[in-house]
Amino acid sequence: MPERRGSAVSKSFFRGEAGKNDKCFHKSAGTERKIYIKAKTDKHGRFWGLYCHISKDELLREAYRLAKANDGVPGIDGKDFEDIEREGLEGFLEGIRQELLERTYRPLPNRRVEIPKGNGKTRTLGIPTIRDRVVQGALKLILEPIFEADFKDCSYGYRPKRHAHQAIDRVTKGILHGLTRVVDVDLSGYFDNIRHHKLLEKIARRVQDDDILHLLKLILNANGRKGVPQGGVISPLLSNIYLNEVDEMMERAREVTRRKGYDNLGFIRSADDMVILVHGHPKEDWLLQKVQKRLKEELDNLEVEMNLEKTKVVDLKKGGSFSFLGFDIRLNRNWKSKIYVSKTPRKKKCIEIGKRIRAVLKANWNKPLKEVIQAVNAVIRGWVNYFRIGNSNSTFCKVRNYTEKKVRRFVTKRKKRKGFGWKRWSREVIYQEWGLYNDYRIQYLHPKTASCR
Repeated sequence: MPERRGSAVSKSFFRGEAGKNDKCFHKSAGTERKIYIKAKTDKHGRFWGLYCHISKDELLREAYRLAKANDGVPGIDGKDFEDIEREGLEGFLEGIRQELLERTYRPLPNRRVEIPKGNGKTRTLGIPTIRDRVVQGALKLILEPIFEADFKDCSYGYRPKRHAHQAIDRVTKGILHGLTRVVDVDLSGYFDNIRHHKLLEKIARRVQDDDILHLLKLILNANGRKGVPQGGVISPLLSNIYLNEVDEMMERAREVTRRKGYDNLGFIRSADDMVILVHGHPKEDWLLQKVQKRLKEELDNLEVEMNLEKTKVVDLKKGGSFSFLGFDIRLNRNWKSKIYVSKTPRKKKCIEIGKRIRAVLKANWNKPLKEVIQAVNAVIRGWVNYFRIGNSNSTFCKVRNYTEKKVRRFVTKRKKRKGFGWKRWSREVIYQEWGLYNDYRIQYLHPKTASCR
């Protein structure tokens, strides 16, 4: 809790003196909300006495539940959730609790997994053990409401009640309000280059608890002298904390450059994916240059490198386009010559969904057709739900036709017949009898859904 003295109830709570109504942390009567409100009310307050909550049985159970809901592959120890529950969940959680209480907990190194990026390169994920996921999850449950109170409206990635569609909607609204020059910012290996000492300094401004900071340092150092692993439970929160001062600087710039109540500058960030929007009028040329310079200075202070070769300035009024969160965004005219913001799925995203469909069919070769269709549907449904807010009709038609072809071909080959099965299995059979996913409708964000909070 903040340094300044609060009520006796607040003191006893943060010192770990549980009351009669102590329940599961995540499901308690607004525990996280209380922390958030306290942090929001006192912007300079520092929280103390938090470590005792990390080892509470209720909090560890909630962290385990969330880790299991996210599933994921085993860590370096090879243990999955079935192994842990077969050996005994109670003993597993009690072992973690005792290590935390006795200050003997030491995280294991992450299991490194290479994920293809689609451009021939790979992204390295660091997969913690389930034991370490539980500890990181408990730590996140305590720290997230503190820093969530400090995060800015321009930040959308990895935050509760926020998602990529809201970020896309904010970009769209900015463009329609005249912010048609775009700085498409690309960072070089952001997650791999976060400096631990700078990150811990930022956290210490809000957390006056040596045990919490020591635990964080152990987690960070377990996987190298710099960077936070993509795949870690707490990594998304830490990555947002590290860039929050960039958000603050850009928000101040937006406020001071407003004219007659209208914005001349916009900034939208989702994790390390960020864009700057600048008004298209020539008198704002100075702003376009100045904001790039200030952003680079702020990133240099964090020792985060901007990829100058991939960072580009685009003028949408001159036919330019840019990519953001999987969409290609540009200005277009409809049949009435009315200008609108076109958002279409990127070509590489279409290639990726094709690869995933083929991989699912291959992996389920020997399973019953019903299970195969369910597996394909899970892949298609998630992809379509993400891209259905854009101008995706044409792309959806291609994906639907491609999926039909692959499913027909799959069944034909399993039955050892020739051809593609176009005449043998009609669309009615595929969609009504087999149950292949068929909801490719375009939808738009409801105003309440699109709002920041």
